[in-house]
Amino acid sequence: MKSSTSERDPARATRTAPLAPLSAASRRRMLVIVNPHAATVSARLRNLVVYALKGRYEVDAVDTDARGHATVLCREAAHEGYDVVVAFGGDGTVNEAANGLLGSATPLCALPGGSANVFAKILGIPGELVDATEHLLAIADDWRPRAIDLGGVNDRCFVFNSGVGLDASVVRRVDARTALKARFGPHFFTWIALTTYTRRYLLGAPRMVIEAGDQTLRGVTTVVQNAAPFTYFHERPIEIADGAALDSGVLAGAVLHRATPLGLVMIGARSLAPRLRAVDHRQITGFAGVERLTVRSADARPLPLQVDGDFIGEVDEARYSIKPRALTVVA
Repeated sequence: MKSSTSERDPARATRTAPLAPLSAASRRRMLVIVNPHAATVSARLRNLVVYALKGRYEVDAVDTDARGHATVLCREAAHEGYDVVVAFGGDGTVNEAANGLLGSATPLCALPGGSANVFAKILGIPGELVDATEHLLAIADDWRPRAIDLGGVNDRCFVFNSGVGLDASVVRRVDARTALKARFGPHFFTWIALTTYTRRYLLGAPRMVIEAGDQTLRGVTTVVQNAAPFTYFHERPIEIADGAALDSGVLAGAVLHRATPLGLVMIGARSLAPRLRAVDHRQITGFAGVERLTVRSADARPLPLQVDGDFIGEVDEARYSIKPRALTVVA
């Protein structure tokens, strides 16, 4: 997302769709949870967005101040009866919000404030902040909450993807350099992926064993999806697994068996090409329609784990499950 549109034209942020203001009695209560450290969030944009949303909603806004704070705020919001919670930040903020609203009737929505904003794009929310704000204003008159599934890994839920291995190692390094992540976005991810591969996965990659349904697989990286696509490169979807959807009731994913230079190039090309499938590559085995799977270390080395693009630590074992209709969303 590019925040420069509203920065160049601050008036545009308040020139939202020509909708008549709702009466105070008919406005839904909205809590906007803002990650002030997200890639494209600023105090100025925060204030403009909140001001615009007040034309259709009764809005409260709270900034997060530490990891996990959004989860706490969402639990309180559900208890206090808010009609909707909006996560204004990156996918990490969305993940924390989803974990806080898990099992409640309070719907989650999102505004793009991160470098990828995968969840918002999957829901059909525009990638530009001004357009996304107008979208939220418009749905006030077309309110259609729906239940979606959540994936679970160990004691954490995820909305769209999780990974063990190379992608989690990349996320770990990217999150350590937030300024470059905000400035260069997916190009920085690509550079970190290449350097991470050459340093850790070209030779002596950590090994893992995967039990998915009736399959037992071995590899160096596993990705698990609760939604499609896996992620985006700017606005272009990156497809990995087949059969992933927010309301399917099952998980899908893929296992990378070996990480060779040519293989990764070809897999990357297949992931971006609309008519090719990553899981057709000989170094990948896909799986779909599973409710549970386990990924464990095969060589006693701990495995890096990420959820929704957030590194959450190293584990000896990652136990996955599906939580059908566990989260309500509106978009």
